[in-house]
Amino acid sequence: MIRLGVDIGGTFTDFALVESGQGRTAVHKQLTTPDDPARAVTEGVAAICAGFGITPADITEIVHGTTLVTNALIERRGARVGMLVTEGFRDTFDVGMEQRYDLFDLRLRYPDPLVPRALRKEIHERLRHDGSVMIPLDEAAAMQAVDDLVQQGGIDALAICLLHSYANDAHERRLADLVAARYGDLHVSTSAEVFGYPREYERWTTTCANSYAKPLVHGYLARLELGLAGIGFAGHLAIIASGGGLMTPETARRFPVRLLESGPAAGVLMAARLGRDLGLGDVLGFDLGGTTAKGALVRGGRPDKKYEFEAAHVHNHKSGSGLRLRIPVIDMSEIGAGGGSIVARDELGRMRVGPRSAGAMPGPAAYGRGGTEATLTDANLLLGYLDPAFFLGGKMTLDPGLSHTAMQIAAQAANLEVTRTAWGVHDIANEDISRAFRMHATERGFDYRGSVMVASGGGGPVHGARIARKLLVPQVLFPAGAGVMSAFGMLAGAVSFEVMASVRARLDTLTDAALDQVIAPRQAEVAAYLAASGIAAGDIRYDRRLDMRYAGQGHDIEVAMPDGCAVADLAGLFATAYRAEFGTLLDLPVEIVSLKIDGAGPAPASVAVTGYGGDRDPKGATKGHRRAYFPLAGGMIDCPVYDRYLLASGAVLTGPCLIEENESTVLLDVGDRGVVDSAGNIKAQIGAAA
Repeated sequence: MIRLGVDIGGTFTDFALVESGQGRTAVHKQLTTPDDPARAVTEGVAAICAGFGITPADITEIVHGTTLVTNALIERRGARVGMLVTEGFRDTFDVGMEQRYDLFDLRLRYPDPLVPRALRKEIHERLRHDGSVMIPLDEAAAMQAVDDLVQQGGIDALAICLLHSYANDAHERRLADLVAARYGDLHVSTSAEVFGYPREYERWTTTCANSYAKPLVHGYLARLELGLAGIGFAGHLAIIASGGGLMTPETARRFPVRLLESGPAAGVLMAARLGRDLGLGDVLGFDLGGTTAKGALVRGGRPDKKYEFEAAHVHNHKSGSGLRLRIPVIDMSEIGAGGGSIVARDELGRMRVGPRSAGAMPGPAAYGRGGTEATLTDANLLLGYLDPAFFLGGKMTLDPGLSHTAMQIAAQAANLEVTRTAWGVHDIANEDISRAFRMHATERGFDYRGSVMVASGGGGPVHGARIARKLLVPQVLFPAGAGVMSAFGMLAGAVSFEVMASVRARLDTLTDAALDQVIAPRQAEVAAYLAASGIAAGDIRYDRRLDMRYAGQGHDIEVAMPDGCAVADLAGLFATAYRAEFGTLLDLPVEIVSLKIDGAGPAPASVAVTGYGGDRDPKGATKGHRRAYFPLAGGMIDCPVYDRYLLASGAVLTGPCLIEENESTVLLDVGDRGVVDSAGNIKAQIGAAA
C-alpha cells in the first residue's frame, strides 16, 4: 500500500510518500503555483513518483490539505452569494455581536459581510425556539426572491439561513428542494446542515462562508481530479479537514468551510502522533512555514480542539476583528511570521516582520524571482543559518547578494548595519511567535514549561531552540523529515466525520429513551458519511460529547459521554468537569445545550521516515564550517555544520552548531545539547534562558 500526503502552503507545496509494506518513504518540496495550486500538486506527484521508481498508478491513496478556502476568505475572491433570511433579520450581519474588540480604538474596523445587504432577501416564515411553526413558509414569495437574486443579482451560490432552523429544518429543506428543482447548477447551503446550533449570527456567517467557497472548491477539486487522472492516478483521494479527520472529495464539496485550517491541522496531528509514539507527555507543536507560524497544544496525546474560529482578521490578527465561524477545528495560535514574511516599519516606525508575505511569487529576495523586499528567509541566509548552495538539498540556489541589497534598505531605515539588522529581524520573529504562544497557552491553562516542543516546517528547526529558550520550554524535538512534517501528518489522521446538534433539555426532566432518540439519528448520519469512505460499521469509534451548563448560564462546558453512559450518570460527570474548570459547584439545575458526535475509522500505522540513522559520530558527519551569527558566542563565529543523514543513533550534538537536511536546518545555540535517536529524530535539551 502506497500513500502520499500533499500539503499546499503559501510558498511551498510539500509531498510525503510512504510505502507501508516495505517501510520506505520519500519526500519532495516545490514552489506553490498561486494561479492554480492544482498544477503544483500534479507536477509534484509526478516528480516524487519518478524519484521513487513508481508511477502515479501505483499510489493507493492521496491525502491532501490546502489553504484554498482560507485564502479565498482573506482575499475575498469567492463566489457571489445570495441569502434567504427570516423576515425582520436581514440586518443581522450589520448589527453583529455588538462587541468591541478594542475599547479604546475609535476607528474600529470589522470585516465586511460575505453577503452584501442588496443580496439578502427576507422570507415570510417564522419558527419558535422549540421548532414549532409560528408563520408558515410562503413558497411562492420565496421563489420570487430567489428569481430576483439569480436573474438580477447574478449570484453563483445561495445561503438559506432561517431563524431557529436548528430546532426544525423543515423550511430550510423545503426551500433547498425548490431551488434545486428550478436552478440545479446553483450551489446551495442550509444553515441547519452546515452548523445546526443556536446563535444565528455565527450559524449564518458559517453558512455564508460555506456557500462563498463552494464554487471555488468544486472547480479546484475538479481540476485536481482531472489532473491526477491525466498522470495515471486511479486510487482514493481524501481531503483533511480543519478538525484533523479525513473526508471524501464529495463531503469536502458539500462542506468546504471545514477546510479552513486543512493544512495546519496535519502538522499538529503528526506532533501528537510523535508525542504518543515517543512518550513525550504534553507537547507544544510549532510549525514555521513560508507564510505563517503555528502553535498548538497537545495534552495526553490529543490536540486541543475548539468549535469557534475567526478568519480573515482585519486588524493584525486581533481576536474579534475576523469573521466568526463555527466549525470543528484544532485549536491553534497562528501569526503572520513565516520565511516569506516581509520586513517593514509599522505606524510607529518600529521594525516589523510580517504579516505581509512575499509568498511563492515573487518570494524572498534571495529566490531571484523579482522580490525586492527583505524577508525572514533573507535574514536567516545573511546570518549564515542557511547554505545558499544547499537550499532544498541543492535543488534551488539562493542569492546572498540579493538578500544583502534588500536588507540594506531596511538597515538604512533603522540606522543599523546589515548583519545587526538581520539579527533584529530573526529575533523579532522569535519574540512575536513566543508572545503569541505564551498568550495562547496562558488562556488555556497550559504550562508549557513542562512540555516538549516539536519543531517542524521549513523554518521551524531554525527558530525552535531560541523560541523554546524564550518560553522556558526545556526540550525540543526536531523530528526526521521536519521540513515536510505536515505532509506526513496527512497520513497520520484517520477517516472521520463530526456532527453537532442543538439539544435543549434539563437533566431532571430527561429520560434515557429521550436522549437515545437524539443521539441515534446523529450517529447514523456520521456512520453514513464514513460508509461512503469505505469504513465498515464495526470499525467506527464514536466520541460523544455534551455541552452542559447550569440553567440560566450564558456559557457551557464540554462533558465527555463514555460508552454505556445513562442520564443518571451525567450530573456527576458534569460536576467533575465543572469543578475542574472553575473550582466550585452551584446549587442549580443542570441542562444540556448541545451534542457532538465524532466518528472515526481505524488509525493508520505509525509513519517512520527513512533515510536517517547513519553510522557516524558528529565528527565523521561534519560537512564543514560556516560563518554564522550566535550572539551568545560573541557574534559571527565559525560554526560546525553536520549532515543529518549521516548521524548515528546516540550521537550527541552540542551548540552552537547547524544540522542540515534537504528541507530544513536545525540550529542549536550555546548551551543546547541534542541526542539522535534510532529513527533520526533529534531531542535537544535547551540551555538556560539568556
